[in-house]
Amino acid sequence: MTDLRHLPGDNLSQLIRAKAVRLREDNPYAALAEAADSFADARIVLLGESTHGSSEFYRGRAAITQRLVDRHGFRIVAIEGDWPDAAELDRYVRAREPWGERDAFVNFPRWMWRNREFADCLAALRAWNDGQPEDDRVAIRGLDVYSLDKSIAAVLEYLDRVDQVAAASARERYACLSPFVGRPQIYGAKAVRTGDTCEQEVVRQLVELLEERLEYSGKDGDAFFDAEQNARVVWAAERYYRSMYQGSENSWNLRDTHMFSTLTRLLERAGPDSKAIVWAHNSHIGNAGATAMGERGEINIGQLCRDRFGKDVASIGFSTSTGTVMAADDWGGLARAKQVIPARSDSWERVFEGTACRASLTNWRNDPELQEALDHVRLERAIGVIYRPETERWSHYFEANLARQFDALVWFEQTEAVMPLLGAAPEGAPDTYPYGL
Repeated sequence: MTDLRHLPGDNLSQLIRAKAVRLREDNPYAALAEAADSFADARIVLLGESTHGSSEFYRGRAAITQRLVDRHGFRIVAIEGDWPDAAELDRYVRAREPWGERDAFVNFPRWMWRNREFADCLAALRAWNDGQPEDDRVAIRGLDVYSLDKSIAAVLEYLDRVDQVAAASARERYACLSPFVGRPQIYGAKAVRTGDTCEQEVVRQLVELLEERLEYSGKDGDAFFDAEQNARVVWAAERYYRSMYQGSENSWNLRDTHMFSTLTRLLERAGPDSKAIVWAHNSHIGNAGATAMGERGEINIGQLCRDRFGKDVASIGFSTSTGTVMAADDWGGLARAKQVIPARSDSWERVFEGTACRASLTNWRNDPELQEALDHVRLERAIGVIYRPETERWSHYFEANLARQFDALVWFEQTEAVMPLLGAAPEGAPDTYPYGL
């Protein structure tokens, strides 16, 4: 990658310090919410995280989200989680049923979304919704692709209610995948090895559902949209689990393309004035073309949003230097609060540490001087559901051009691990192996 400009680290830190909004240590989130007003003109605000397990990132994103919902007309909150799992949260937030009655987020480490910090955010959104007309309430949506089994069940449950004949046909088609319930990665391995796939059956089921769009949606548009999206998830998941054995960039690109397509359908359905907030890892919401990911041929939702929506997108990364993080040592292992090694001297994290700001928001979206100063390559850290300090340089750092990756960065010098909810014991996520972001 070309090094466009490289200010000495101390000078760059001083410039950032002069430009940044410093967040009060005793209550950083109130100031962060106010600063979020500068992103209100965007149609899509992408909120990242450099780890999946840092409390401050969840609370910071919650503060921004609540401000954009309350003051600026954002009504879609889309998360890096599966569609049927997020639907449970949506029913709670829109006061349709309690949260926690179903077995949600089994394809992720459950603490990622079943934690105290995110639960507080959901409760605040539910309270806000209580004062809104039903057709103007904020919704929670899932963008991810892992819910093969749950999405099949959701399609069948819907068709059982509206069309018994179509339900019988759907069961015949989805039966191709029934031997792999609970182990879709085994399906992917077998399909690649033998060439026998369920692709034709899955596609045909989606097409047949769409052919009945007018009749079905006329009965209950929300229910049909949910069923359609679950059928799309089945289609994407079938390809995803096959692609896992055809190269990491293939499965990554399929996953993020699906997330982007889901986001655009949500916006289109909500109308031309709709606005959305996305919660996902930095590796998804930052522009992949500005990082080593792009050199590997990987794309992500941030890049796709930028290509499609241009200046109507604001991408905000979140980062830290040290503290604790909820993460596991390996796939299938129990997660725990792990100590994060202080950032490397050649990293972006060290530049922000050099500002001596314990917490800050640096926004270069409309600041050419700061854009130019940040327009070069340094190392950047990414921690997913696994953290391996002993191999950190190779397993958690990558090259990134910060100015082109994000529009702004929220910085917490020291962070603490998220607090899992009771009944959401830290655990691994083998169905997502080997992609932990």
